[in-house]
Amino acid sequence: MNYQEFLDYIYRRHSGNVKLGLERMEAILLEMNNPNLKLSGIHIAGTNGKGSTAAICESLSMAHGLKTGLNTSPHLIDYRERIRINRKNISFPILLNIYKKWEKVFEKHAASFFEITTAMAFYYFWTEKVDTAIFEVGLGGRLDGTNPFKSTVSAITSISFDHPKSLGDSEEKIAFEKAGIIKKKTPVVLGKMKFPAKQVIVNIAKQKQAPLSEFGKDFFISRISVSTDGTIFDYESKNLNLKNLHTNLIGEHQAFNAGVALTSFQIYLNKIGKTISEQVLRKALKEVFWLGRMQILSRKPLVIIDGAHNEEGISALANNLQKLFPQKNLYFVLAILRDKKLESIFNKICPLATKIFITKNHSQRAAEIEEQTEFVKKHGTPFETAENVNQAMKNAIATASENDVVVITGSLYTISEILLNNE
Repeated sequence: MNYQEFLDYIYRRHSGNVKLGLERMEAILLEMNNPNLKLSGIHIAGTNGKGSTAAICESLSMAHGLKTGLNTSPHLIDYRERIRINRKNISFPILLNIYKKWEKVFEKHAASFFEITTAMAFYYFWTEKVDTAIFEVGLGGRLDGTNPFKSTVSAITSISFDHPKSLGDSEEKIAFEKAGIIKKKTPVVLGKMKFPAKQVIVNIAKQKQAPLSEFGKDFFISRISVSTDGTIFDYESKNLNLKNLHTNLIGEHQAFNAGVALTSFQIYLNKIGKTISEQVLRKALKEVFWLGRMQILSRKPLVIIDGAHNEEGISALANNLQKLFPQKNLYFVLAILRDKKLESIFNKICPLATKIFITKNHSQRAAEIEEQTEFVKKHGTPFETAENVNQAMKNAIATASENDVVVITGSLYTISEILLNNE
């Protein structure tokens, strides 16, 4: 069985088994001898920013000489991206061997695609004896397949509306689901978020006697400066006061993600009896590896891809574009999922756009082209349509002059198709 055959096989066999809850996952892990209880590391939830925060934690951990496992989702190019050690994807022979070893257990418990992937990550990190395991929550937190991780530190980056059918129709309900990753007496780091949602998490942390480190109270981010070379900011906490930190990730929001990562990693190092090095962390922040987030693909015209896919993500993108390119023509390629708040997203994009190229990605949840154009017409923004994402990108680049900016966004599925085509 080759890589593509394996991927097709597990998609076909397990993708229909999606069901929120921990019973199946816990039963599977029990039969695997509970590798989730034998790891130390950082567990990260949040509506936006959790992937970037996880990647920053990975860079910090590796730079401090720790063998580091990272589990994220979804993947953009290669399924094996979801399970990597020291920034190297799991090899296909090892992946296949782990799957075959536990296939009967997966079948016995009717495991979902996500549960299988997460279980394999737990097992791989345990057998490879990683020093730091970093898990990004897939959906919510309380009932997510990563929740059985006995983390050393928990982090929640942000709270906003997303997946209302699964997580609830208010920020307070969503916060309750995200706070489900908090373990008894386990430190938790809270990123920048609004009060009602934040208070839900604070109350749960108190109930579980989990020590809290809150943005704006226990750590601070200030003097943010963004350019196409990355983001510069100041960071201050009880133990660190650092000026002019520079991360290669582009965007004001990445300074706040870095704040959560730095705070979480400091606590983690303290728990395992190590100290943080300013020189090492400065270097690590410049070497974060995270595809598809304000990533520059080419110049003249400047082509940027960004995985923003909900209101908060699009707001952050719009804010960054206004600061970076106040006098430039912006050409957008948009392919959004139909379960997102389309009107709100187009309300943020249309006022910035010189022209929008509307298309549809390959996701089963993709919004129809006609559905998206209806919102653009309300604004009177110039637009044209294309049958697929890569054709839309070609059309946008052909329309733009070398001093203009082409922005491709709307979904991680959209970004994935661009990256696959540009390998």
